[in-house]
Formats: sequence, structure tokens, C-alpha cells
Amino acid sequence: MTLLDALAGGTDTPICSRAGCRERALWRIEWRNPRIHAADRRKTWLACAEHIDYLREFLAAREFPLQVLPLDEVADSAD
Repeated sequence: MTLLDALAGGTDTPICSRAGCRERALWRIEWRNPRIHAADRRKTWLACAEHIDYLREFLAAREFPLQVLPLDEVADSAD
């Protein structure tokens, strides 16, 4: 299974991580909570066009380090 498969929940179409959203994800947000995650630990959320700003702002408001990347830049690894 690729990282993209895992993020998509085992479906062929990657789905937005926003609660209740079933839209196709176009973006990925790599983030971590520095209070509980080591510097090399990253979590990933997927986002559709409608929810990318909401999810990014949610994490930024908590001052979590984050990076927003197009979904098609997902590496084929299980980090």
C-alpha cells in the first residue's frame, strides 16, 4: 500500500480530512504538534479546494508547524 492509499483510507479517491466532507482531496497538509511530537514526526491531513484554508487556519491558530503541498507530490513511502 502506498502512502497515498493510506491517506485516502484505502479508497481509489483521496478524500478531504474535514469532518463530514466527502470531496476529492487536492492538497495535503503536513503538520506536527511540537508539545507532543518529536521534530521528525509529521501528521498529514488531506484537503479539498473548499476546506484547505479552514484546515490550514485551524492548525496555524494553534501555532503548529505546517506545510501545504499539492496532493500529487506525495512520495510513495510509508513514513
